[in-house]
Amino acid sequence: MRWNARWGLTRRLARWRGHFTESVIQDVDIPIASASDFLAFLLREIGILPIWICPVRGPAPESRFTLYSLATDTMYVNFGFWDVVETTRAFEPGHFNRLVEREVLRLGGIKSLYSDSYFTPEEFAQAYGLSHYQALKSKYDPAGRMLGLYEKCVLRG
Repeated sequence: MRWNARWGLTRRLARWRGHFTESVIQDVDIPIASASDFLAFLLREIGILPIWICPVRGPAPESRFTLYSLATDTMYVNFGFWDVVETTRAFEPGHFNRLVEREVLRLGGIKSLYSDSYFTPEEFAQAYGLSHYQALKSKYDPAGRMLGLYEKCVLRG
């Protein structure tokens, strides 16, 4: 997978056939009440199979995870999916990943940040509690020597 990402063999083969590709590697937590809506969206708009589906419980009320906020004592469904979406039509870079991000936010979910992210600064700040992060960053990196969370996760700094 890393070799192919570096050299782009499958992307070149797709282009040779007149197709366009986008890697979609995502891991998202959706409140259980909206899980069927997300699954329908995923099958309709992204079309990746197989899909990892696993129940997840939010943290206990006394626990606090300010940068990855899940409602306490709430059930979520974790959806994990990874593949290449191939189309005959060209889209802007990150189109399918952006669709996933918008739907996750619309449904009150959150996504893991190990994969490509395309959030606007405002979306990112709201979803990942950046006010809490800024307080920690000010305390432990007052000179601003290290990149911020948005710069690392979205801008790939």
